[in-house]
Amino acid sequence: MGHNSDNIISPVEHPLDKLIRKDRIPHIWCPGCGIGTIFASCLTAMKNNDTKLDKFVMVSGIGCSGRAAGYVKFDSFHTTHGRAIPFATGIKLANPDLNVVVFSGDGDLFAIGGNHFIHAARRNINITVICVNNFIYGMTGGQVAATTPQTAISTTTPFGNPETPFNLPLLAYAAGATYIARWTMLHIKALTESINEALSRKGFSFIEVLSPCPINYGRRNKKKPLEILKMYQEKTIIKNKANPAELDIDFKKGVVLGKFLEKDKPTFRENYDKICRETSNI
Repeated sequence: MGHNSDNIISPVEHPLDKLIRKDRIPHIWCPGCGIGTIFASCLTAMKNNDTKLDKFVMVSGIGCSGRAAGYVKFDSFHTTHGRAIPFATGIKLANPDLNVVVFSGDGDLFAIGGNHFIHAARRNINITVICVNNFIYGMTGGQVAATTPQTAISTTTPFGNPETPFNLPLLAYAAGATYIARWTMLHIKALTESINEALSRKGFSFIEVLSPCPINYGRRNKKKPLEILKMYQEKTIIKNKANPAELDIDFKKGVVLGKFLEKDKPTFRENYDKICRETSNI
């Protein structure tokens, strides 16, 4: 029987194929993890943004979320632990025409990398920081993180975490960020729109995204992935312009999501150029 080439079905192109290194797929993220969903949201926002892909740069640190930089088909840097933001700062200052995105986790950005976050926000470096917050050190064994809820179980707090976790939007606000938002990986439409909005503006933009870690957090705290998603649906409240001081994560009371701050102020580069112009006239 002859072969009819007209009947050959060509593979369907995925909407994000042009942004992904398909030779590195499948990815390493665990079933039930939210990082892949958040990563896809970030890439969708980039695709829909007015910036050309060759003007984007993604920078990631160490950890589960940090592996994202290795999957994109545009300029990217997989940096050392906690150093994604200073790498991104150097890239942006060297070439201001680039749209620089930091995609990393809560441990990388707010424990070993916490000081870098504070000063980049204070300087109003013109970058977008997307923090995947899964409340744990997911890749390195499930140790307690700066965001682990109080009383939660981890490998280093087997009887419950005695520490108070960071309120990340409040930290970003106090440090000087000019765009602050929080979503979950379940609120994908709002998250994608928020990332696109952050990519399109000047200044230090910060988006926290809550995400389940089924292995190192969920298993130890007896939370199945679907239970966490149900919690994201039923125990969250969208409240734009909420007071950052009232954004502690407590699912018993309800967790506030939304866009909390957007304001304009001169970026570090603008202030630097202004000083250079003024001193050149002395």
